[in-house]
Amino acid sequence: MPKQGKKYRAALAKVDLNKQYTPQEAVALAKDTAYTTFDASVEVHMRTALDPRQADQQVRDVVVLPNGLGKSVRVLVFASGEGAVTARASGADLVADDDETLKKIEGGMTDFDVAIATPDMMGRVGRLGRVLGPRGLMPNPKAGTVVPPQDVARAIKEAKAGRVEFRLDKTANIHVVIGKASFDANKLYENFAALMDAINKARPAGAKGLYIKRIVVNATMGPGIKVDPSLALYVEAAK
Repeated sequence: MPKQGKKYRAALAKVDLNKQYTPQEAVALAKDTAYTTFDASVEVHMRTALDPRQADQQVRDVVVLPNGLGKSVRVLVFASGEGAVTARASGADLVADDDETLKKIEGGMTDFDVAIATPDMMGRVGRLGRVLGPRGLMPNPKAGTVVPPQDVARAIKEAKAGRVEFRLDKTANIHVVIGKASFDANKLYENFAALMDAINKARPAGAKGLYIKRIVVNATMGPGIKVDPSLALYVEAAK
């Protein structure tokens, strides 16, 4: 085990490791235990009771966090014709509607955070899977990143506003960033509530009985803070 630094130990001393905190307490404590010199992200980690090998126990959806992520989001749009025109007019950072840009991406250029595509471009985008897939940038209808041309403007706006994808990984966990440690504690809580509301709604048909077993919140490199799952799953998202 790596040696724990003085700042980490000081942060850890503020956390009762045997306690399950309320969501409000947990996000406030995550903010209070952030000690990095940069503006740390606040992360939510969930251990589910799902079996990732079962098709009817998959979780994959998106949520628009009401207070965003506290960072500038670079959006690339794969579109042609009117879709490309709309994308440029709607603030896309990069529009891939030509062979030159597609070749750059195929060569490993991934200077963007979110990729959106119109259905007519998916045949060409599919060939970029080996580059986009491992980086979590592959457009997908379930994630709301494959949209018709008339929805391109909305998709770009949501991506830049704090639209976050969440999904079950191979170890039955879900990991999501909900903001920055510099956020007001109430804003972090509102983002947490929006996420948990979306997690609840995304409960798969194959989830029988217990759904979420454990929830931990922490700032980047900070100590984990346990959240009471029975409270977290029923928080009221801001309208």
